[in-house]
Amino acid sequence: MIFVIMQGSGVDKVLDFMKIALINMSDCSKKILFLITCLLTVSCSHDPSRVTVTDLRSPPKVTKGQHIVHSGETLYSIAWLYSRDFRELARKNNIRSPYTIYPGQKINLSIQRYGAVTASVAPVSRPKKTVVISNPPVKKHTAKSAAQKSTSFSSGGWQWPASGKIISAYSLQTPVNKGIDIGGKLGEPVKAAASGEVVYAGSDLSGYGRLIILKHNSSYLSAYAHNRDLLVNEGDSVKAGQKIAEIGSTGTTEPKLHFEIRRDGKPVDPMGYLPGR
Repeated sequence: MIFVIMQGSGVDKVLDFMKIALINMSDCSKKILFLITCLLTVSCSHDPSRVTVTDLRSPPKVTKGQHIVHSGETLYSIAWLYSRDFRELARKNNIRSPYTIYPGQKINLSIQRYGAVTASVAPVSRPKKTVVISNPPVKKHTAKSAAQKSTSFSSGGWQWPASGKIISAYSLQTPVNKGIDIGGKLGEPVKAAASGEVVYAGSDLSGYGRLIILKHNSSYLSAYAHNRDLLVNEGDSVKAGQKIAEIGSTGTTEPKLHFEIRRDGKPVDPMGYLPGR
């Protein structure tokens, strides 16, 4: 009898079969059938979308496989989704600035595991002059970038993106939160925490609702999630303190702003950058 029930083509047919079978069943058989019905009901009522939002809200770093580009995505949003540095993905996939990608394009997410070994062997097998000639411009560029980062962002270059109270702090422990959640009312302003360029504005990242990602320099990005309305578009330049969106509840259950800062693709605690109140 159990085998026949499990081979049914749907829950409705199973229930119809049970109604007919109940007429001639013994009390013991009825108890067994009732138990099977409960199990089927529980399994069919599971809503995977509830789990998806929670899991994709703070996805782990992905270092293998590939991503197929969908309409509306940018290299920045893909890098954000997999907790990767957009520059790293660009180099891996031979994508040059301004990092234009197309629907259907395959983005390789794998990381070269033997990069350190290759680097250590290269100076031995190649003439010393080659290393000396190629290094100076890289060093000068790096030093200049580091100075810009230190001046603009590490020493008070950020502003609060919203005026509400913090309702959820940054944490890499369970439950993970790769930014901070700021409470607010629907329609309250969301402001750019620093000057930059809009590199993503959309709702393609599950768990973030309507999202804006700003690029501030080659190392720093910031994100503003769960907005009701987006007031800027990809490619726009914005100033620190400029209103870029309105607080909403998209992708969540209450009005709030989820705010993140990432340095070289890695999430950092925004409280270490925002000024004291």
